[in-house]
Amino acid sequence: MASTVTTEPSENPAAPARPGYGQLLRTRGVWAFLLPGFAARQPFAMLTISIVLLVQHTTGSYGAAGAAAAVTGVSMALFAPYSGRLADRYGQHAVLIPGVLVHTLSGLSLTALALSHAPLWALLAAAVPTGASVPQIGPMVRTRWSARLQGSPLTATAAAFESVTDELTFVVGPLLATALCTAVAPAAGLVTEAALTLLGGLLFAARRSTQPPVAERGHARVRQASALRVPGVRVLAVAFLGIGSVFGGMQVSLAAFSESIGRPGLNGVLYGTFAAGNMLSGIVCGAITWKVAPRRRLVIGYAALALTASSLWTAHSVPLLAGLGLLVGICIAPALITGYTLVGDLVAAGARTEAFTWLTGAVALGQAAAVTVAGQLEDRAWDCAGFLVPMAGTLLALATLLALRSRLAGPPRARTVTRGVGHRAPVAVD
Repeated sequence: MASTVTTEPSENPAAPARPGYGQLLRTRGVWAFLLPGFAARQPFAMLTISIVLLVQHTTGSYGAAGAAAAVTGVSMALFAPYSGRLADRYGQHAVLIPGVLVHTLSGLSLTALALSHAPLWALLAAAVPTGASVPQIGPMVRTRWSARLQGSPLTATAAAFESVTDELTFVVGPLLATALCTAVAPAAGLVTEAALTLLGGLLFAARRSTQPPVAERGHARVRQASALRVPGVRVLAVAFLGIGSVFGGMQVSLAAFSESIGRPGLNGVLYGTFAAGNMLSGIVCGAITWKVAPRRRLVIGYAALALTASSLWTAHSVPLLAGLGLLVGICIAPALITGYTLVGDLVAAGARTEAFTWLTGAVALGQAAAVTVAGQLEDRAWDCAGFLVPMAGTLLALATLLALRSRLAGPPRARTVTRGVGHRAPVAVD
């Protein structure tokens, strides 16, 4: 008699050795989408800080700057999953071309309105299409990796590599945006963001041979099921909201801190230190063959993130703030990498672009809420009050993660155990 028992692969600590980055990057055809994908995703890390610096310069208010950046982030968070579903259904090329064009025009319109000292309502109106049309390059690159590797052991390495790439953009992007806005012109960051989006997005869209195949029409019902219906995706979205609160809270608060000490150019250095810790931690995490189950890694890593983020508001000197920012950055990468890795166990292949965009959108939504609240705190409360936002966001997300961590288990896989001779019909047992 045979019995079918279930196992949870995501909780199996005895994983085989993971192939390295070198083997991953030697995969045939991947450079065709990696290089244009890196150029096209760079603007994502420049957008929020460019809006904050431009609007604060033209209005003199961090509250107004945070509101404009927040509307952009909320719009992106709301429309990104819909963009991901369309990409799963019709192909990435069909979604990218109009999205890139709309985003470029919207970003330039927002720049022109800010420079002309338009009222805040006009800036917020222009921020809506700017955020809604942000190309979802990161999720699309992750989906191309999944399609190219198709369940290979390199899949986990690819997830880590993509997280490292994301962190690299958050090192280069804010530094570049801050340098352009402070050394060239207040609008230079947003103009460069629009130009990079146009160039990189069109080059990435042109690589049609590397995009995942579009599912046949006979599977339309499967494609239409939202990835957000998976309980684990909802839990991960909450966790990524907390991560977004760290990004947004630090962007506004570091800018305000640098301004308060009369050294606005230091903002890019401080944020770059935070992002560098994130990137270096991601490189290390991706190279480790973990024996700890992903769910447990996520909880432990997130607890460390909440602890370090809760100490930011106590820093009142540049060295201390840089050191704490570095520690916070080191703690973010493990949570991001583990979250994206868990999606592979939770969501079917035909809905992964949408699932990835839900997580990316959650980061943007958390970032949007954080820049709004942190901007108000910096305007109305004491210096460094905006650092309370990362503390609150990560603690609330950690509480949710602890309460609902059982929902992060992937779907069970059947394992057949044969007993006796000539009896192989599987029978489900508890």
